[in-house]
Amino acid sequence: MPLPTPFHPRTSKLCSSLLWKEWAGYFAVRSFDVFAEREYYAFRHAAGMIDVSPLFKYDVRGKDACSYLGFLMVRDIAKLKLHQVAYLCWTDDGGKIIDDGTVTFMAEHYYRVTSTDPEMHWFLRHARGFDVTVEDVTDRVAALSIQGPNAREVLKRACSADLDGLKFFRMTEARFEGGFEGLVSRTGYTGDLGYEVWVDPKDALPLWDLLASVGKPFGLEPAGLDAMDVTRIEAGYVLSGVDYYCALRSLIESRKASPYELALGWTVQLDREKFLGQAALKQEQAKGPSRVFVGLDIDWDELAALYARHGLPPEVHFGGWRDPKPVYDLGGQFIGQATSGAWSPLLKKNLALATLRADQAELGHQVRFEVTVEYERKAVKATVVKKPFYEPERKRA
Repeated sequence: MPLPTPFHPRTSKLCSSLLWKEWAGYFAVRSFDVFAEREYYAFRHAAGMIDVSPLFKYDVRGKDACSYLGFLMVRDIAKLKLHQVAYLCWTDDGGKIIDDGTVTFMAEHYYRVTSTDPEMHWFLRHARGFDVTVEDVTDRVAALSIQGPNAREVLKRACSADLDGLKFFRMTEARFEGGFEGLVSRTGYTGDLGYEVWVDPKDALPLWDLLASVGKPFGLEPAGLDAMDVTRIEAGYVLSGVDYYCALRSLIESRKASPYELALGWTVQLDREKFLGQAALKQEQAKGPSRVFVGLDIDWDELAALYARHGLPPEVHFGGWRDPKPVYDLGGQFIGQATSGAWSPLLKKNLALATLRADQAELGHQVRFEVTVEYERKAVKATVVKKPFYEPERKRA
């Protein structure tokens, strides 16, 4: 049975839809209302507040903490500045991704790692020979993500931190109204202006109540995973277990993916001390990946015409879909798969994230996207487009 997060006494009372899911062993709200449009528009036009406590969190301490994480991760941890947060991934020795997440330089000889999946087994497996301790602190840290154009104004009224001076992917200490303390990071999973707040679980409810109070004039709404899934697709962010599979749990090689295949090559820093996957990644960088993670803009007119032949209006459901769909070249040959997508209410486009053969992945290239209408498999035109689909200037401002 899933466990309640520290915010559950508040989220359970507000979740009138009764739409829940299990996230990393915890109860998580899919949508507070039956439909998540209000929560989505809060993210994009005001501010949304979502409980992200189930994220796995690991504290790495010791005089070898930097070199240890540098050995595990594709990014050079030694280049991080104090209180900097780095998005990255880690791979097996074959250069295939195990998970993606963040590393924060908390203090001297002290880092915090977040991950989608439980990774203690992997971290401990490679700790031998390093003077480090790795501790799972997931249940000792409550976390709220505040995302949207008004996120900064909401938090400025809740805490003493210099949020105007907090740079993108940086973290700072904060003292909140009511006297409790926590950490605020300029991070998120919506591709918008956003922050994540990290506090002791005993301060979770005071934090929720405080933000709900000061955020009301700014349109702050509690939000669930369904709305955030649409925003992460608009932002072009990958999701473990959906857009790629952990290499350790992939039964066949074709299920595995490298950072270059997932458009995460920018996180890889090859020219440094040895790290896991380095040799394989150097070879792949030299020859180029055989597959590429791209964005697809699915042609609306063709989709509408397919439904019209059956006397039906075109159908799109709100929220992200995660059931893989084949993608073909113009000749009908299979060239890859779309792994997640959504109708974007803001952009008014039907979007998908897909992994395609490299020779079919150039921007502007047209492909065929499989759809099922009245139980018949058909295909409509889709165009390879730039990711992210949506990236407002305020994201980094």
